[in-house]
Amino acid sequence: MTTNSDNQFLLTRRKVRIIFGALIAGMLLSSLDQTIVATAMPTIVGDLGGVEYQTWTTSSYLLATTVSMPIYGKLGDIFGRRTLFLIAIALFTAASSGCAFADDFWTFVAFRAAQGLGGGGLIILSQAIIADIVPASERGKYLGPMGAIFAVAAVAGPLLGGYFVEYLTWHWVFAVNVPFGLLAFAIALLVLRLPSKRAQHPIDGAGIFLLSAVTACLIMFTDLGGRNDHGWNSATTWLWGAGFVAALAAFLVVEARAADPIIPLTLFRNREFVMASSIGLLLGTGMFAVLAFIPTFLQMSSGASAAVSGLLMLPMLAGITASSTVSGFAVAKSGRYKIYPIIGTVVAAAALACLSTLTHLTPLWLVCAYLAVLGIGLGLIMQVIVLIVQNAAPADQVGTATSTNNYLREVGAVFGVAIFGSQFTARLSHLLHEMFDAQSTTPEQAAHAASTIGPDVLGALPADLQSGVIAAYAEALAPVFAHLIPFIAVAFILALTLKEIPLSKEAGLVARGEATAAEGDC
Repeated sequence: MTTNSDNQFLLTRRKVRIIFGALIAGMLLSSLDQTIVATAMPTIVGDLGGVEYQTWTTSSYLLATTVSMPIYGKLGDIFGRRTLFLIAIALFTAASSGCAFADDFWTFVAFRAAQGLGGGGLIILSQAIIADIVPASERGKYLGPMGAIFAVAAVAGPLLGGYFVEYLTWHWVFAVNVPFGLLAFAIALLVLRLPSKRAQHPIDGAGIFLLSAVTACLIMFTDLGGRNDHGWNSATTWLWGAGFVAALAAFLVVEARAADPIIPLTLFRNREFVMASSIGLLLGTGMFAVLAFIPTFLQMSSGASAAVSGLLMLPMLAGITASSTVSGFAVAKSGRYKIYPIIGTVVAAAALACLSTLTHLTPLWLVCAYLAVLGIGLGLIMQVIVLIVQNAAPADQVGTATSTNNYLREVGAVFGVAIFGSQFTARLSHLLHEMFDAQSTTPEQAAHAASTIGPDVLGALPADLQSGVIAAYAEALAPVFAHLIPFIAVAFILALTLKEIPLSKEAGLVARGEATAAEGDC
């Protein structure tokens, strides 16, 4: 973008605060949607007649979100981020309306995918815009609260979803996004004033296509591998795995030759980017596995509804919110950041070790205490990793670097949930079959009892069977936490090897010559 000193974009602290408010609105909208649907999904698929295809509602959203992240990051670096942010909000809001009024299952799945395309942009562009307008030396004060938004959504989403299903209808889970989406769009349209640019090279269409193929094959491979009707011994599962390897090889060849690749391979020559992104990948593997399975255990052990049992995750929310915010301000004040991922991985590993001792006799208050400690550890790592990646990347690649880091974290999440999920469900199914087999007259009755157990069914069982079911959940879940510890241990070693590069004193727009900082600001 060409500018001159007379018309160049001027960054002031007031303008930064206003823009930050718009970004928070967009991020809350997207992150809340990822969790609000969880408690409503059984009702939704039952109403629309798609119970046997339920995984498509999750897979379509996950695929669209994951694929869109690097695309938004790169296009933002090329064209500027304001228009893309508005498009992401508009797409997300329109798709939410479509989900609310969908009258058949596959229409609903299509609109969920469209939601993912919008939601992925809101997350990535928010983080990249902060890098554009706030110097790395002060960015921790903004990235910390952004991390807290995810924690708030993780708990508030299931509560709201459960409320809508219980007292209204599932349609409100999506309809509620519409007025908030329109409000977020209006705020961004009025206050999100950022420079725009023109492309200097052709868009990497082949790279976008192949990255989409890589992601689709990966998600299908891990999804089918973790399901009982396919599993890791299925030829179909490994056919998708082969497709993933082939698409990845083709993607690397295309990116090496592209004039302006969607993910520049030169990023992976940047040691700090590689180290920090690897920590993010390992963190995604562990964090999302815990978030996927611990609520089920809490629900079964407490006997509460899905919505109410979400309250038991509040200690983890408090831990993430407190540590991410405090560490963000501490980094901004001291300029030192390496210590936080080191401490965070140690704390997270200790919490996982404690969670690996779970039994059916473990009091709920102690489980919540372990989750609080885990939240503190994760909060010390999450946003600091984003800051390290952005600080290590060239100013003209900050969006691409941010989105690639998030993409790799999502890849870790996909692997973690699939691999450890299959371990958990296989062990749980075996334990429940054993228990019910001792009570039932036929193997068929035992299999039916094991496959239909839920909080409502559990409450109607005799006390000894209730205790047995909770014990089975604890016995199946505890080893998962133990097996996550080595991943966090590797992240700890990587954190030790990080080099503490001085944090940049210039905002991204200023460093690229696209804006001027007001005297004493930015």
